Amino acid sequence: MAVNNPRGIATLLKPLGSAVQMNLTGAIRTHRLGYRGWTGAVNTDYDPLDAATAAQPHEAYRALHRSGRVHYNPKRATWILSRLNDVRAALRDTDQVTSARGVTRVRMAADLLVLTDGDQHARLRKQVQPGFTRRALENWQEITDKLAAELVENVINEPGCDVVERLAIPMPIRIIAAILGVPDTDVADFRRWSENSVRIIDFSPTPKGVVDTANSMRAVLALRRYFLRHLASGELKDSDTMLGRLLEHNTEGDLSDDQLFYVALLLLIAGNETTTNLLGGMFETLAHNPDQYDLIRANPDLIPIAVEEQLRISSPIQNLYRYTRADYQVGEVTIPAGARVLLSFGAANRDPLVFDDPDEYRADRNPRMHIGFGYGAHMCVGAPLARMEAQAVLRELVDRVARITVVGPTTWSTNSSLRGPTRLPVRLLCS
Repeated sequence: MAVNNPRGIATLLKPLGSAVQMNLTGAIRTHRLGYRGWTGAVNTDYDPLDAATAAQPHEAYRALHRSGRVHYNPKRATWILSRLNDVRAALRDTDQVTSARGVTRVRMAADLLVLTDGDQHARLRKQVQPGFTRRALENWQEITDKLAAELVENVINEPGCDVVERLAIPMPIRIIAAILGVPDTDVADFRRWSENSVRIIDFSPTPKGVVDTANSMRAVLALRRYFLRHLASGELKDSDTMLGRLLEHNTEGDLSDDQLFYVALLLLIAGNETTTNLLGGMFETLAHNPDQYDLIRANPDLIPIAVEEQLRISSPIQNLYRYTRADYQVGEVTIPAGARVLLSFGAANRDPLVFDDPDEYRADRNPRMHIGFGYGAHMCVGAPLARMEAQAVLRELVDRVARITVVGPTTWSTNSSLRGPTRLPVRLLCS
C-alpha cells in the first residue's frame, strides 16, 4: 500500500465519521430518556473532565464510596461505577457492557484490540500475543536493565532535576522504539508523534478539545506514514523486533502492513504514557513514604509486589468508558441500554470494602485484586512489559539510592483518563 493512498487514509479516518454519528444518536437517546434515565442512581457532580478533579481525584473518590454503588452525572449524561467488584463485573460482562462503541467519552468503532469484544477481540488478541511471550520479554530484559541503570545514573548526577523528563518519559518510549526496531536517529520524532497521538483518548467537547483531537489525528497520520514506509521496505520486520515476531508466529492469516501499524499504535497508546505515569508516580510515592522505601531496601524480594501496590494506589489509567448493549443491572439500579458508563479504575483501586486503609501505600500489601491493567478479556496485553520496566528501575534505586527527596513543586496531569506527575524535581541520595 502506498504511504499516501487515499483509501488507506480514509480507512484511518473512518472511525471519526462513525464517532460523530454514534455520539449524535447517543445524545438524542439520552435526551429522550430524561429523568427516567438515572432514577435509582445517586446524582453526582463528580467530573473527570474538570482539570482540578483530574489532577487530584482522591477526595472525590472517597465521596463516591460514601454515597452509593451507582452514580449519575446529569451534566455529562454518564453513569459511574466506582466499587471494585462492580467495575470488575462490568469489565467481565462484554456481552452487555461493550468496548466496541469506544473506551473514551467519544463513541467510536474500529477494528482495534481495545475497541472489540467477543470472537473479534479474541482473534486480534491472538495475533498480538506472540509479541509479549515470556521468551520475548526475556529478550528485552537486558535492554530494559541497561536503560534503567543509565537513566537512574542521570538522575543521580543531576540533583533537583525533573525525574519525569529525565527518566519517566524516556524509559518507555525508548523501550518501545527498541523493540519495534526504530533507530535511535528517529526516536525524537517518534516520541513527539507518540505523545501527541495518545491525546486522542482524552477528547473534550470544547473548541480546544476539537483542536487537540485534530492535532492527535495528524500525529497518528505521521506515525502511519513512518511505519508504512519502513514496513514496505522490509525494515521493522526483522525477527528480533516485535512486529517481525508477530509475522513469524502468526497463525490467523496474513497480517497487512496496516494491521502491523495498528499493533504498533496500540503499543504506543497503551504502553507509553501509562508507563510514564507508573514510573513518575513510583518516585512520588517512595519519596513521601520513606519507611516503605526502607522496607523494600531491606527486603528486595518485595520489589514485584511493591510495584503491584504502586499500580493500585496510583492507577496510571484512572478512567475508561463502556457502553451498554442492553439494560444492565447493578444492585437495585438499572442502567439503560445505550448508556455511557464510566468505569473508575482509580476509585475502584481504593475501594475501602476491599482494601484496608486504601489511601495508604504498603509495600508488603498483596493487592492482587487491583485492576491497574484492567481485568478479564481486556487485561492489558502489554502489562508484563510495564511491570518489567518498573521493577528494573526500582531494583536500580534499591541498589544505589538511600533516599528519594522531592525538592520542588509537583504538577499532575489533567487528562481525564490517564494520571501521573508531569513535573517532579527530585534529589537522589546515594547509599
